[in-house]
Parts: sequence; structure tokens; C-alpha cells
Amino acid sequence: MLVAQQLDEWGIPRATPTAAVVVAVLAELAANAVTHGRTPGRDFEVRPALASAVVRIEVLDTRPDRLPRVPGLTAPPPPDATNGRGLLLVAAYADRWGWSVRDAYTTKTVWAEVDYRPGAG
Repeated sequence: MLVAQQLDEWGIPRATPTAAVVVAVLAELAANAVTHGRTPGRDFEVRPALASAVVRIEVLDTRPDRLPRVPGLTAPPPPDATNGRGLLLVAAYADRWGWSVRDAYTTKTVWAEVDYRPGAG
């Protein structure tokens, strides 16, 4: 996955817990963009960023009318459901997450942040 390569270049090795969390969170946000945020003929965009102690992942999609459901504020899926748990994983793994609507007609951004202590992995 390209984000794992980017993390490596930032000095966060692929074998660290931080890298594993970032990759898992990104995979879920990207899957949600494909499943719930697609508009025919338009793609989604991934933007990783590293601040001093935070890895931030932003996923922009083209469905600002479809906002994520906040775990805990909506009913969980039935135990035998095969989907509906993705944001529960994001909430469990990321230190913070949320979304913003940039333009009510074109894009929304779903983001997650993972705290990182340089040298701690």
C-alpha cells in the first residue's frame, strides 16, 4: 500500500504498531469512500500528512450528502450483518476522527489522526 511506503519515508517503519494502525484506518476510510462516497465518473482522493506527533489521513469523496454515522450515536449492526462496523474500527484505532463538508455539492473529507511518538514506533 502506498501509505505504508510514505510512512517508511517519514521514518515510521512498516513493522511498527503506528504503521499498522494507519494502514488499517486508511483501508477502512478508502473502502467507505468506494462504497458510500462514489459518484459515477469521479474518484476519491487520499491525503496523508505528518505533523510533529500526529499522522493524519484525509479521504475526500464526492458524496457530501452522505455523512458518516457516528458509532455510539446510531444503532450497531445486527450480530450476523456482514458490514456496518468499519467506523467502529476507525473509532477504536484512531485517536481522533471526523468529517467536514467542503462544498455541499462536490466534496466531503473524512479524516483520522493517529498519535505518533518518534522513536516509539
